[in-house]
Order: sequence, then structure tokens, then C-alpha cells
Amino acid sequence: MLSSLHHLPGTTNLKSHFPSITHLRHSLTFPKPKPKPKTLTKSLLQWNRKPQLSGETPRVVVVTSGKGGVGKTTTTANIGLSLARLGFSVVAIDADVGLRNLDLLLGLENRVNYTVVEILNGECRLDQALVRDKRWSNFELLCISKPRSKLPIGFGGKALTWLVEALKARGDKTGGTGTNGSSSNGSGCPDFILIDCPAGIDAGFITAITPANEAVLITTPDITALRDADRVTGLLECDGIRDIKMIVNRVRTDMIKGEDMMSVLDVQEMLGLPLLGAIPEDSEVIRSTNRGYPLVLNKPPTLAGLAFEQAAWRLVEQDSMQAVMVEEEPKRGFFSFFGG
Repeated sequence: MLSSLHHLPGTTNLKSHFPSITHLRHSLTFPKPKPKPKTLTKSLLQWNRKPQLSGETPRVVVVTSGKGGVGKTTTTANIGLSLARLGFSVVAIDADVGLRNLDLLLGLENRVNYTVVEILNGECRLDQALVRDKRWSNFELLCISKPRSKLPIGFGGKALTWLVEALKARGDKTGGTGTNGSSSNGSGCPDFILIDCPAGIDAGFITAITPANEAVLITTPDITALRDADRVTGLLECDGIRDIKMIVNRVRTDMIKGEDMMSVLDVQEMLGLPLLGAIPEDSEVIRSTNRGYPLVLNKPPTLAGLAFEQAAWRLVEQDSMQAVMVEEEPKRGFFSFFGG
């Protein structure tokens, strides 16, 4: 800049009064970056404690919805691994015949060698069909059948009930009784048996809900999913399942504020069910599904992953949350949904 000023008339012996870049660099002091805290491998615990398992074990929970594509399998994978990270032994059963996907979401598709069909045919033992997760050894997967295969004609609710009873009997053989007695490698009677129910209300649905004594109903804030969820609630109650809680998936607070989507409070008032959790819309769900790496294992955790962990916590203690209107606490963002 000074060289260009020398060409102007009457400008001689110009000296720069501006500090040099080197002088500025030495005169400024930058704060040292704070060291990043070490990431914890286990699930974050509320109130600095482990949740207290309530109810008789094993807790047999069916994850259902009626409508397809609302997030049943995603919920089963994330809540199952959240329970395992909290220290509970979990067996997840993919009850979708011929269209199983739970193994893909967990990244275990290449390790499923035997299924329930082989167990019923006497070709393998139950422990051979159980696929143990290498990341969390207290989480196991059991698939009903292989893709594009058909079940025997006699398979139904009684067969699945027999399978659940066989899982309970593992504690008698090993001397373990779930959390209090089972070893950390997943042997013994599990604390939770999660059944990923197929879509619809046909024979597959009836088979999946037969051995369950609890249900987690997955829905989204749209009228088609809510009508199916209301229908499924009635069927669950007719089958004797009274402990029904719901998870509202794919919630978008921006659309709720713009009155383009029903709020979680509206959904709860329409269905009249205790609220287990509200999961925000998250693009990371697709990435985690394609990688076979559930959201709850992400570091740092996403909002959806944290919401799944909170839902798993409430499931352990048979607790529920209170939904409030977004407009009541606009500064709190998505977590204005969480009242407990």
C-alpha cells in the first residue's frame, strides 16, 4: 500500500505507522484449548445412579405399531443396546418372518447362521442360534427365520411362547437369574426379552404378542399412524396386555410450532397411553442404519440417541414422562418435551 502512495504528489519519506503482522502475532495471546473430556464407554446415568429394575424378570416386551415404517426395528435396536449398556442382559427376537431387518441395523447380518426354524427342526441348539454382540456381550439376537424363507405350518404363538420359556430356563441350567445371577457374557436368564413385531395385524402380529406381558407402541405424529396405533392398542388389551406405553417417533418441533404437525401432547391425549419417550427427527438415523451402528453408540451422542437412552431408562423403572406444549418453554428446544 505504501508503494502506491509514493506516486502521489507531495508524498515523500512516508513511514508506516501500522504494526506489522509479526508484531501483532507476538502481541496477541491466545488461550490454550481446554482438554477434551474422555468419552465414556457406558451409558450416561441419570442422577449419578443405575436405574432400578422393577417387575419380575425376564420382562417380555413386544415392540409394535400396526403401521409399517414408523421405526419399530430402529427402536428395538437402540433401546436393546441402551439396556445392555446400562448393565442388563437382553435378548432381541426379530419376529418378522421372511423380512427380517434387525440384524442389519445391529451389524450382525453376517453372523446369523441358525434361526428358530433350525431349532424347531432339531438341527441346532438354542445357544447356537443366539448371536452375541461383540460390542456388548450381554446383548443377544435371535432371528425367527432366514430371509425369503417360510415357517412350518404349525409355527404360531405357542411356538414363540415355548421359545421364550426356553430362554427363561437358561437361568436354571446356569444358576443365573438375570441381573442378580447371570454372568456378564449374556448367559443365564435375560432381564429383558424384546420382540420386534412385524407390521400389520395379521398372523405375524398375533404370534409376536402372544408371549409378551408388556408392549411399547411406536407411532409418528400423523393421522394414519395414529389410527393404526389406536387399533393395535385395542387388540393388545384384548390379548390381556395392559402395560402399554408409547414412543412418538420422528418429532419435528419446527413443524409443531408452525401448526403443521401434531404435538406429542396431542398424540398422548388422542391415544390415552403413558409416554415412554419422544424421538426427534434425525438424519443420523439413516447413516447409522446403513453402517449397522445404532444411534446410542455414536460419540458424541445425537439428540435421537439421547432420547432412546432416556426411553430405555424409563422402561427399566416402568416409568413414564409428561409431555408439555412446545410453546410453554420455547427456549428449551426439543427437550421441552421431557418433563420427567
